[in-house]
Amino acid sequence: MFRAVLLCLSCITFTVPAQVRHDSDKNTLPEIGVVASSAISIDKEKLIGEVLMRQLRAQAPIINDPLIEEYIQDLGNRLVAQADNAKFPFRFFPINNDAINAFAFYGGHIGVHTGLLVKADSESELASVVAHEIAHVTQRHIARSMEARQNASPLQVVSMLGGILLALANPEAGMAAISAGQAAGQQAMINYTRSNEKEADRVGIEILARAGFEPQASASFFGKLAAQYRYVSKPPAFLMTHPLPESRVADMKARVGNYPAARRPESLAFQLVKARILARYSLDSKQRLVHFRDRLENARTEIEVKSSQYGLALALLADEQYVEANGIIAKLLQEDEENLFYIDTFTDISLATGQNEQAISRLSSLLKTQPRNRVLALNLANALIQNKEYNRAVSHLKDYLLVNPDHLLSYQLLTEAYGESGQKMEMHQARAEVYALNSAYTRAVDELKTAYNFTQNSVIEKQRILARIEQMREAETRLNKL
Repeated sequence: MFRAVLLCLSCITFTVPAQVRHDSDKNTLPEIGVVASSAISIDKEKLIGEVLMRQLRAQAPIINDPLIEEYIQDLGNRLVAQADNAKFPFRFFPINNDAINAFAFYGGHIGVHTGLLVKADSESELASVVAHEIAHVTQRHIARSMEARQNASPLQVVSMLGGILLALANPEAGMAAISAGQAAGQQAMINYTRSNEKEADRVGIEILARAGFEPQASASFFGKLAAQYRYVSKPPAFLMTHPLPESRVADMKARVGNYPAARRPESLAFQLVKARILARYSLDSKQRLVHFRDRLENARTEIEVKSSQYGLALALLADEQYVEANGIIAKLLQEDEENLFYIDTFTDISLATGQNEQAISRLSSLLKTQPRNRVLALNLANALIQNKEYNRAVSHLKDYLLVNPDHLLSYQLLTEAYGESGQKMEMHQARAEVYALNSAYTRAVDELKTAYNFTQNSVIEKQRILARIEQMREAETRLNKL
């Protein structure tokens, strides 16, 4: 059974062949791809990335929150658009973990921990870390590491990969396992890691500047982390996997000096996503209201006021104080009627107070001008389900899945819509896709077999289900061979 080829925190043990090192040349980027191609092809890397993503959904606390998903994907896309050698359709996703961390793995998959989003003081600081991870992917550091491991013993590789997988859930324990697995070769691996880190620094800063973010944010954020945790016995996961010796911080500052200073306006979306994470995923029920009331009282800028009001509305909603929450959101919507963060909370309040039609009307109107927006589409589907309009909900979800075929939350909502409407065959088929997206192929096949029992006399449906069962079994076979 394939467990993990995951290069969790992508820069742990990468080797850099001599012919692609250009540390002495600050202006020339390395030639990439050719060296790594002997170890793994682009297509194979994409396949492994998809397999890993399915396993990750089942094992990691990935947040299926359309607003946070869309924000991180949009930020990542803006950076990838300015990157050279972007050979993958990058996928960015949030991990519900307070650790200050981000990681990349095969096929352009990049995970961002909520702790990083909360601790970054500006969108440029967050973007600097994401750009750094994008650089690891575009420079094909992961493929290079596979080439280096061809000389490692199977036992050493298995030991190291086990620690890497553990590092996703528990960075400190995982890194300890990795260190133990490296044994005598640890120092050589660290040296290679430093080389890759410098390369990712250089490329990441270039991406950051091209995308219009503040290039100095890279050096300032990395340096801030290094200074803050220099004398701490357990530094954040990001520093454990991205070593920051003084020489590297100094090199980053010097490199940033080659770019003109930039001042990017404060981002409302960044502050809203931070408030959402704090209100829904980080602070407990006793902390939420106090935190956002205090923050609102001490707010100095318009964006601080709005993001604090938004966070307070979420806290009030969670506390079932619907009238006050609605008053705040109504005011925010008057000033910005198409803001997706406000619309999402407006929908939640409407559904919680039995005003389903109100939510459906507003969402339907907005979807006419933004037909593929995930926040609007999924909110409308949920509102339709709550309003017992199951067929309309199914129609919206199927349209969305045509464009986003691997979206877990959509299949979960589709399963609910079919189940509530008594469409048992379709319900079990949708549930099978939920299991498949988590690499639980045996359970997926069981769901399809159950669906088969509800096909009645439909030959076409029987054939379709049997064909999907065969696809599931083939996918499981491929998984076991990796």
